Order: sequence, then C-alpha cells, then structure tokens
Amino acid sequence: MRNLDGDRISKSDRVFKIMKLSKSQIKEKKMSRFFTVFILSIGILALLSGTVLAQKAAFIDSEKIQANYKEWVKAQEQFNTEFKAWEDEAAQMEQDLRQLYDEYERQKLILSADNKLEREAIIGAKEQALASFTRDISSPGGKAEKRMNTLVKPLYEKITAAIETVAIEEDYDFVFNSAGLAYAKKDLDITDKVIEILESGE
Repeated sequence: MRNLDGDRISKSDRVFKIMKLSKSQIKEKKMSRFFTVFILSIGILALLSGTVLAQKAAFIDSEKIQANYKEWVKAQEQFNTEFKAWEDEAAQMEQDLRQLYDEYERQKLILSADNKLEREAIIGAKEQALASFTRDISSPGGKAEKRMNTLVKPLYEKITAAIETVAIEEDYDFVFNSAGLAYAKKDLDITDKVIEILESGE
C-alpha cells in the first residue's frame, strides 16, 4: 500500500461536500418535482391534442402551495431535521478521519514500515466508511430521497385531490402549473382556493 498524502484528505473533503450539495439539491428540487411532473404532463398532453384552446383552464402556483400549506411546511422541516442528523454524523466521521490522518503525519517519521501500513489501512477503512455512508444517504434512490418520498407522497395526494375538487366545482378542463406558463391571467389562478381546501381538511 502506498504512503498517505494530501490526496486522502482532499478525497474526504470531496465526499463530505457531495453530501452538502445533495442536501441543497434535495431541498430545492425534490419537494417541487411532484407538482411539475404531474401538472405539466397534463398540460403537454392537452396542447398536443390541440383541444386546450377550446377548453376552460386554470393554473396553480406550486411554490405558493408549498410555502403556505402547513402540512407541507412541517414535512419539509421534519426532513431537514433528519437530514441534519445524517450530516452531523458524516461531519463526525470526517473529523475522526482528519484526526487519524494528522496523528499519522506527526508520527510517520518514527513509525516502522509495518506500523505505517497498519495506520494507512485504518485510515483507508475510515475513508471508505465515510464514502459509503454519504453514498447511502445522498445518492439517487438513497435514504434521503426515500425519506423525502415517504413524507411527501400523502401530501401530494391531498394536493392533487384539492386541485381536482376546485377544477370540478368550477368546471375547469385543465389545471396547469404556473412554472410552465409564459403568461396567464391572474383571475385564472386557483392557488388560494386549493390552499383553502387543504387547510380546511376537506
């Protein structure tokens, strides 16, 4: 096994940065993906059919729903708390790895060849453990994404039901997400009505 050098800690830095980046991506993208995929897909199908112009349509602001639907906000806070615990655990693993590396650097000149190999093996195992932990949490299909889906799925179903309720009551043929619209009249916005239904528990 080769001797340790700065590449090991650089590698560990990259591993931990991946986890921090993944948290940002999850927080900013995963929670809104459900709205965008579902509602925009309906809009695209309608446009392709060539019938949307002859139908009655409305739109919702998914970001406003996320910000004002209390159960959604609570789910986001719950996810952030759980992810913070994972992040803290990774930070502790990184700190332990740095300590081992720093100790090795201080002592390597007086260590025997066998002791050097032993220390390197320990540090290598710690590196692999940190990389594995980060991958299990933050990779696509990892624990973080699965937990997000668990928290969001029942809320997404409630939101979809609320949108359908407003659409049926007011005889809308299509409901779009404002994120996919270049322009729409303000009086076609049914976001507040959807939020009202969600908060009423209907």
